[in-house]
Amino acid sequence: DYLSRADSIPHRTEGEATLLECVPQHVHRVLDLGSGDGRLLNLVKLARPSASAVALDFSTAMLVRLKGRFSSSKSVQVISHDLQNPLPHFGKFDAIVSSFAIHHLTHERKRILYGEIFSALNPGGVFCNLEHVASATETLHHQFLAALNTKPEDEDPSNKLLDLHQQLLWLREIGFQNADCLWKWRELALMVGTKPLA
Repeated sequence: DYLSRADSIPHRTEGEATLLECVPQHVHRVLDLGSGDGRLLNLVKLARPSASAVALDFSTAMLVRLKGRFSSSKSVQVISHDLQNPLPHFGKFDAIVSSFAIHHLTHERKRILYGEIFSALNPGGVFCNLEHVASATETLHHQFLAALNTKPEDEDPSNKLLDLHQQLLWLREIGFQNADCLWKWRELALMVGTKPLA
């Protein structure tokens, strides 16, 4: 059901394009959290073909699609993992990306995960999270749903939306530099932060 709607999300490609601009030109290792069918990671690999990558997802259906998409690529490792649980130790990464996955976690788990992401980055590494965030008011939320041709009663019950401001505060408190929202359309936002070199 998600895949049938993914390509129709308004302005999604704009957010993805901005995310790609934030991935360093000379990135060696990339971690993709909640990879789904590999849409975002495929874009990252096209833009940074020399990078190796680890793709995480917990859905059996998505893992099948992930493995199929990257079956001919020896530089992509697909691993089954639920983001509700602590990140496994895969070594360090130059970039960690995610697209519309983390908003399904409880707010407490979101904050803990951001800390785990910080620890998994190399100094100077970047975290790019293209995410579904909460609107400031219920009216704005209903306007967003209407833009997606979705009725409030049909909204995904697994969504645990949190406002952008709180999440940026967490990133800054954890230690990310230049943590900011670099693109936004209604409830879709790109949060980016960099781990300090020192």
